[in-house]
Amino acid sequence: MNSSAYLKRSYINLKKLKFYIHTFGCQMNENDSERIGGILTQIGAQKSSCLEESNLIIINTCAVRQKSEEKLFSLLGRLARIKKRKNLIIGVAGCVAQLHKAKIFDKNSSIDFVLGPGNYADLTQIIQKHLGEKFISISCSQKWQEIPFKYTLRESNISAFVTIMEGCNNFCSYCVVPFTRGQERYRPFQNIILEIKDLALKGYKEIQLLGQNVNSYKDPDSEKNFSALLKETNNIKGIEWIRFISSHPKNFIPDIAVTMKERRKICHQLHLPLQSGSSSVLKRMNRGYTRKEYLEKIAFIRDLMPDISLSTDIIVGFPGETEKEFQKTLKILKDVRFTNIFSFRYSPRPFTTASKIEDNVPFETKKRRLIEVQELQKKLQLEKNKTFIGINMKVLCLGKSKKNPQIYSGRNEGFQVVNFKSSKNLTGKFVDVLITDCGPHSLQGAALNK
Repeated sequence: MNSSAYLKRSYINLKKLKFYIHTFGCQMNENDSERIGGILTQIGAQKSSCLEESNLIIINTCAVRQKSEEKLFSLLGRLARIKKRKNLIIGVAGCVAQLHKAKIFDKNSSIDFVLGPGNYADLTQIIQKHLGEKFISISCSQKWQEIPFKYTLRESNISAFVTIMEGCNNFCSYCVVPFTRGQERYRPFQNIILEIKDLALKGYKEIQLLGQNVNSYKDPDSEKNFSALLKETNNIKGIEWIRFISSHPKNFIPDIAVTMKERRKICHQLHLPLQSGSSSVLKRMNRGYTRKEYLEKIAFIRDLMPDISLSTDIIVGFPGETEKEFQKTLKILKDVRFTNIFSFRYSPRPFTTASKIEDNVPFETKKRRLIEVQELQKKLQLEKNKTFIGINMKVLCLGKSKKNPQIYSGRNEGFQVVNFKSSKNLTGKFVDVLITDCGPHSLQGAALNK
């Protein structure tokens, strides 16, 4: 759909609408919210930074964890109370919308519309044509549905998300993504490159390529693969750092690692979800690799890039996980020594294979195991971070620290948070920082740029 045709879908003036978007979930959800915001601003609605001052509130949801759903309905309860004293339109978008559809109305009567991830292009029509009535718009199209990238309201003018694919074909036994995002759909190669070139012209320094499984990317026209996309992105003048997330270990082929090593702009940083250190648990999870195969890939990657910064995902308490299997997860954390991890207690998700298995690991056991994982990782991260003290490193300054406006904050190539002192504003610039101190979750230092 071209830009003019897209705007003709507007039927009334929405300039009196002030909208607020609350986002749960991953970077893809954040990028979806940027697109939702862009669609609304293009037809005159105004973004608000305050929930209480808005008359259109959209909650963009994540269904990967049960906890995210609980947060959604807690927020909806608060919004229902606000709606009793003022005119308010409430919409639920994203993965929970796709998963539960009309059932969401049964849980909270204050909701006005439900919008799936494949239907964001219909947003203005829904608001204009269906005010005063409940409405649901849900689909998982088998084709890529392009929304012009000019309709993206970016949260940052330094680092940008660029979605390259959606959906997943892997059907891990615990994962709801194939049921909320559908099967894999790939964005046209040239459209991705055009967006990145546009970002470069606007002064962006860093881009993050997004997808549920970026490694499986294949251009629907030319069949160019993910490595080809990385190489072409590397050639775009102005963009200095290139990142991507998420990768599936079974699809992370050697060619991708070689491309990372050979292309200067691709950060030596990789998120490679492990989920469990036990091959037997991995088999029950339907992950498609063993502990040995995962470690072999890590060894190959580190041999090519000794400075690689690795992060991962861990799930504890998967059905049937024994103490011996759990200890193998702790062992792999000690052996690999990830820069960072994201760890969770297992919770059954609708429609998944694992949800049909008895959730037989007691909650207290899950809780204890998660604490053990997090305490071990905190110790390992602190040990690793101490090795950076006294080292100069390149940092992309993202602005003032949210916790302390007297200092600046940014990320190094390894995607670690670096807080530093500077006598001048270096926002949006690459800064040489001398690391002087650290904690388990961040580095501290002083800017060397004069």
